[in-house]
Amino acid sequence: MTTVYTRPGAAPAPPAPPAPRRSPAGPVLAALWAGAAAVLALWWWDTESVVGVAGWLTGAGRITGLLCGYACAVLVGLMARVPLLERRVGADRVARWHARAGRYTICLLVAHVVLILLGYAAQDGSSVVRETLTVVLDYPEMLKATAGTVLLVAVGIVSARAVRRRVSHEFWYYTHLFTYAAVFLSFGHQLALGADFTGSPAARAAWYALYLGVAALVLWFRVLTPVRLNLRHRLRVDSVHREAPGVYSVVVRGRRLHELGARPGQFLRWRFLTDGMRWTSTPYSLSAPPRPDLLRITVKALGDHSAAVARLRPGTRVWAEGPYGALTADRRTAHRSLLVAGGVGITPLRALFETLPGKVTLLYRCRTAEDLALGAELEAVARWRGATVLYALNGPHGRRPDLSAGSLRAAVPDLDAHDVYLCGPEGFARTVYEALRAAGVPDRRIHHESFDL
Repeated sequence: MTTVYTRPGAAPAPPAPPAPRRSPAGPVLAALWAGAAAVLALWWWDTESVVGVAGWLTGAGRITGLLCGYACAVLVGLMARVPLLERRVGADRVARWHARAGRYTICLLVAHVVLILLGYAAQDGSSVVRETLTVVLDYPEMLKATAGTVLLVAVGIVSARAVRRRVSHEFWYYTHLFTYAAVFLSFGHQLALGADFTGSPAARAAWYALYLGVAALVLWFRVLTPVRLNLRHRLRVDSVHREAPGVYSVVVRGRRLHELGARPGQFLRWRFLTDGMRWTSTPYSLSAPPRPDLLRITVKALGDHSAAVARLRPGTRVWAEGPYGALTADRRTAHRSLLVAGGVGITPLRALFETLPGKVTLLYRCRTAEDLALGAELEAVARWRGATVLYALNGPHGRRPDLSAGSLRAAVPDLDAHDVYLCGPEGFARTVYEALRAAGVPDRRIHHESFDL
């Protein structure tokens, strides 16, 4: 069954494209690197001279320790789902920043531990093993810091790409939450033992402000905001519809959903409060423009959780967080847009196809005609707004369609003058991106969100 969201009327006149919003990605990165520079300046200002091997090792340990403490705050801050970052920079880019910050943090942590222990051992004329026992057992706050170090390294191991592929999403997610405990346990020893803080009230105050500010962001955006959203909108499953083999749409009903601020192209993180699904929060894009009382997502069965979506019953309570994502009309810079969808990547583009101003062409890649999800809706939307839908299906004997630069230019005249919205599996998206660049489409006009880290 297909649920059709259409409205009659003539094709809209193409309005002038808006001035694109400037992404804050550059300023945010500049601020983060400026913070790292300030941390290095703190060490430089507080260090009169470095003498001997022990001094160099200890100095390097202090530097990596300061940078690691700063990186921990950045790491947690990037987990806070701050709307400015999630909706303007892009949730996928923030996720990649978080993953990269995690790798930096683990490397700095290991370097700090090794260098500081070697430096202390050289300074005391002791073995590394004996010095390690002394530091862990006798120094203030070090037992907690050791526990935090073990937790943080464990989270880093589970988050490594090779390990993450072999564990369930739930195991990875809940293990990831130990990052908060690791940072909390490690905070005390930074101020108790850090030479840059013990003699500088201003530095201590700045460090407290940094960590308390990050904690406030997490509390507000990851706890209080979702609680307010779900108490306010009271979301429940309204109906479930089969769209294609293994693809189902879930219509969610709620109160005053126009106040949610969700936009076509965005996604929410959904948790269905029923057996087998309540412990998993999964991002699914809106597959239709939001209505005052209805939201809709379309899900392809790619794992146990997504397959269970087909068995949801009307009335099931829903816990949602969001909306997130920057794949919206704000990125538009031209009168004409090309939407390129691969498989279930049609979901956010379906909503944009109905609402994106100007002349719009949709290119939908699937293996067979049977796999085309939401096809009736796409045709209906194309008719009322005078848009174009192109299908790229496998040929005889499974031969893949040609999506080269030349083929794209032939299918879409003046391709290089279009904004392109791209959504689909990683390999598909990479191939199409390279073809678009070869066809002369500027990088700034190719809009894509991906959650492969």
